[in-house]
Amino acid sequence: MTSKEVINKVMEEVKKRDPNEPEFHQAVFEVFETLKPVIEKHPEFVEAKILNRMVEPERQVIFRVPWVDDQGRVHVNRGYRVHFNSAIGPYKGGLRFHPSVNLGIIKFLGFEQTFKNSLTGLPIGGGKGGSDFDPKGKSEQEIMRFCQSFMTELYRYVGADVDVPAGDIGVGGREVGYMYGQYKKITTLYEGVFTGKGLTYGGSLGRTQATGYGLLYFLNEMLKENGQNLDGKTVLVSGSGNVAVYAAEKARQLGAKVVAMSDSNGYVFDPEGIKLDTVKQIKEVERKRIKTYVEHHPAAQYHEGSKGIWSLKCDIALPCATQNEIDGEAAGKLVGNGVLAVAEGANMPSTPEAIKVFQDNKILFGPAKAANAGGVATSALEMSQNSMRCSWTFEEVDAKLKNIMVSIYRRVSGAAGEYGCAGDLAAGANIAGFLKVADAMMAQGVV
Repeated sequence: MTSKEVINKVMEEVKKRDPNEPEFHQAVFEVFETLKPVIEKHPEFVEAKILNRMVEPERQVIFRVPWVDDQGRVHVNRGYRVHFNSAIGPYKGGLRFHPSVNLGIIKFLGFEQTFKNSLTGLPIGGGKGGSDFDPKGKSEQEIMRFCQSFMTELYRYVGADVDVPAGDIGVGGREVGYMYGQYKKITTLYEGVFTGKGLTYGGSLGRTQATGYGLLYFLNEMLKENGQNLDGKTVLVSGSGNVAVYAAEKARQLGAKVVAMSDSNGYVFDPEGIKLDTVKQIKEVERKRIKTYVEHHPAAQYHEGSKGIWSLKCDIALPCATQNEIDGEAAGKLVGNGVLAVAEGANMPSTPEAIKVFQDNKILFGPAKAANAGGVATSALEMSQNSMRCSWTFEEVDAKLKNIMVSIYRRVSGAAGEYGCAGDLAAGANIAGFLKVADAMMAQGVV
């Protein structure tokens, strides 16, 4: 069979086996579509069924999470943990608490995580998990009770050398603390089983900033290699969570002006530049919606509908909110308004149609699995510190993060050139990430 026929056959099997998981199908197709030159060069991967094995998680755990609210009412949510691939190290990936969470979403994230972790060059495999629980509107006590119930089941499947979760959407330092406390109580183990922990109990300096900062380090290298820089550039950042806030912060440090940020309800546009202290106060302290920004800065404008942010004129677009937030139409508006580069801070925020628009118009494009790998890279650095019972300074961690992101860019760009798609970083990221995992799987036999 030709490489195209091999890939199409695997995709047919994926859709037949898991028919109601469109995000997972999208992620698999987006990766495999770029692997044709790899399959042609390495027929041994076909013989060993590497593609077929790579789309099937090593383990999927689904469990009930009962908890009691402040009024004494019982609620039941569903928990997930998908151990996707451990060929190059223990499972590593975040936990997401959001009403949209289902098995297909977790599998898509775990599949992407496998290649992202591979690109870091660090010994970590791919996993993901979460729940359809929504922390918004819940009291501290309700969130604590939910996290404890969640961990009462999950503790069986995680461990410092088995699976090391972190945070994701809806899971920050507060939630990690509650889950880690429950894990420690049940197991009596004080080990680095979580990353994103508080600094008083094993967390790493720089972890909070890592994904956003790493995104900008990758973007800066991409721009530099193409004769550009961030100085004086106008930037749009979707989202207003951890990734978005620190991407905006680093963009400003590198000389750019961030003029818009968003949440799931809408976006704010501040032509004078977004005031990050206000955004941090709103989101990290008050936990309010982004529309309250205009109460502090009346010259700014708030618009309902988060997708509208991509209709604004900019030089750089940083989607840092959620999957599929930029479609073909939004990408066309960005191109029409003169965007120079797009770098993905969220997981799979651009649809295949959007990516095609960017590539057809020669827009510099940094794909998520490479550009937003800074978070998991720094999580791996936290694991190292926990294992050594030591703590590095912020400057040490940040320097290591920058080196990792620059190395990822060069690894991705090099793979694209080697396999006949020079300049296509999306293909390069898929190829480079895939090859390391595939080689490890080949070395370990059929397991």
